[in-house]
Amino acid sequence: MQNMIKKTFGGLSTQYYLRHLFFGAILSGLVIMMTLNGQSTLTLGTISLLLINTLLYPYARFVYESIIHFIMGDNIFFINALVMLIVKFITMVLCWSFAIFIAPIGLAYLYYHHTKAAH
Repeated sequence: MQNMIKKTFGGLSTQYYLRHLFFGAILSGLVIMMTLNGQSTLTLGTISLLLINTLLYPYARFVYESIIHFIMGDNIFFINALVMLIVKFITMVLCWSFAIFIAPIGLAYLYYHHTKAAH
């Protein structure tokens, strides 16, 4: 069981995981701030979902970046920086929002990849 956890949840580099965990925490903070400013209360279910999405966000982002790399390859595009930042923010929000659904794909791939590499 410990080997399976290491191959899946430990499959990303520490730097990559912490970088995306930081951005996921920022997104959670934005949701908390908007909820509290909207005079709503944070329920245990909401806090749980925020925590789960934040912890799984790096794996969801891994899936997204893998798909984009497969489609785009190593091509370089020149685009307005503001447009790029807006698109990047939108993709971050989407990956974070659906992390609970997207991340299992990344975890399964990491398990497969690290199991195959061990043989």
